[in-house]
Amino acid sequence: MAWGYAPVMGAYEDVFRRSLDDPEGFWREAAKSIDWYIKPTSIIDNSNEEQPRWFAGGTLNTCYNALDRHVAHGRGDQDALIYDSPVTGTKQAYTYRQLRDETAIFAGVLKRQGVAKGDRVVIYMPMIPEAVIAMLACARLGAIHSQVFGGFSGPACGGRIADSQSKILVTIDGYYRNGVLVDHKVKADEAVARAAEEGMTVEKVLVFRRHPGEYASASPMVAGRDFFVDELMPGYQGAMVEPVSMPAEAPLFIMYSSGTTGRPKCCQHSTGGYLAYVTGTSKYYQDIHPEDTYW
Repeated sequence: MAWGYAPVMGAYEDVFRRSLDDPEGFWREAAKSIDWYIKPTSIIDNSNEEQPRWFAGGTLNTCYNALDRHVAHGRGDQDALIYDSPVTGTKQAYTYRQLRDETAIFAGVLKRQGVAKGDRVVIYMPMIPEAVIAMLACARLGAIHSQVFGGFSGPACGGRIADSQSKILVTIDGYYRNGVLVDHKVKADEAVARAAEEGMTVEKVLVFRRHPGEYASASPMVAGRDFFVDELMPGYQGAMVEPVSMPAEAPLFIMYSSGTTGRPKCCQHSTGGYLAYVTGTSKYYQDIHPEDTYW
């Protein structure tokens, strides 16, 4: 069966059955929906029963698959991300080309701050386009990101910083909740302090501003540690930081449980396996087509 869309339940059940009966063949087809720098030499390597390896020998980049390949395949002017804030009335659409360029610029900022392949970066942000840009920029560099929900407390974020051994924190000065502009930088500082208590020093804090040219926090910027992203980005306008080729088994991101009881647990997703799984979910389970808008 070709790797395509399954618009009816019967077709989905057929696909699901194949995934159980012939997992290697199924995921080989799945891999064809991903752009590889080097195609994998095997699909599932079960030589270590406790830790199967997926798509061994293959190399790729998540950010390239999410953005660059759409530009390369003629979809650069198609909307990739639409942001609509009912609180502020902000409406902004990013095409694949615009989102790629913004992501490449921020990847340049991260790279200049010392972020490299395999480094961990905690992103402590609300649901705004800059959070997506930050995650994709990490993936572009081969860095491992951990997205911490902006509503979590500073100490909760700090524990995740320490556990993931992240030296870089990406955050924002403030965000809106119930129509009120909340001071978020003060929570970011609490996160840095908690991480230090647990033995992890955050070297750089990169701060987006909710409103350009304004500072929405009463917490002072720390010289040599804290930097406004909008003051760093102009130096990278027009510069194209190319995606880093990553092994399929390379970690892509870390996600923690909420941790409402006890210390939060961590789940790590690998690059090739995650992309194949998300592509399959989008096509077969959610039935998303190129002309659809997903919310």
